[in-house]
Amino acid sequence: MADRTRIFLRRHGNPDGPRLVLSHGNSLAIDLYYPFWSLLTGDFDVVVYDLRNHGWNAVTDLKEHTIPTLIDDHDIIIDAIDRHLGEKPKIGVFHSFSSLAPLLSPTEGSRFSALVLFDPPLCKPGESYEAFDAAVKRASASARRRSRRFRNRGDFAELLQMSPVFRSVVPGTHDLMERTTLREETDGDGYVLRCPPEYEAQIMDYARLFAVSVDLGSLQCPTKVIGADPTLPFSYLPTMDLSDMLSVDYDFLPDATHLLQLEHPEECVAKMREFIELVSG
Repeated sequence: MADRTRIFLRRHGNPDGPRLVLSHGNSLAIDLYYPFWSLLTGDFDVVVYDLRNHGWNAVTDLKEHTIPTLIDDHDIIIDAIDRHLGEKPKIGVFHSFSSLAPLLSPTEGSRFSALVLFDPPLCKPGESYEAFDAAVKRASASARRRSRRFRNRGDFAELLQMSPVFRSVVPGTHDLMERTTLREETDGDGYVLRCPPEYEAQIMDYARLFAVSVDLGSLQCPTKVIGADPTLPFSYLPTMDLSDMLSVDYDFLPDATHLLQLEHPEECVAKMREFIELVSG
């Protein structure tokens, strides 16, 4: 990246298929989404990456962990994919906070032939912004109180099983969460979160300012938004109902929460495939 931070790209699936570029939500890791993107590797050229300070990537300076930096990273990553893997049309597939980078990039999605965004953190000015802002403040404060260090993986697993956020995920997700979001301490004494709580919270603080800047109507490529069920009481951030917006193809999954790709991977892939077939002619 511009500050010499390293971000690792990984390629899976069919190199002759249409290319998908995927990333993940705040504090998570793209390998956690394996129940979702593994269903795509038979037909697609799948390129995945973790946001800085997540997953495979080392933890770097907190002051650089901002939405503007993630936007700069995103543009460099797209250039690197073309340079190392060869240029061809790309479909961006992003969840939650990783959606903000292509939505707020100066290129506004023009680097992609299409975008598929899963429950992006969007809000509208006015009344809906007040609810969004209050929810972000609560989530940020909660993240800062989160334990960073665990004696063993079992302590972390116990915490996941008690969390309502992970109540509906497919079998095996808790194990994947341990393996993809924990890192063994360098001295071998316990485990730490790969994305420290203060980093997770800082991105949320930035989102309060940047989420209202998104203009879906200005995007330069076909875009599909697949949201959580907007009628459910939210456990993370409010899901915005975009059914009145004509510039995007909008769907939501009934009874799905913010982690819809980990709860209903087959349904998410089916809706995504329908959209890709539609825009590909």
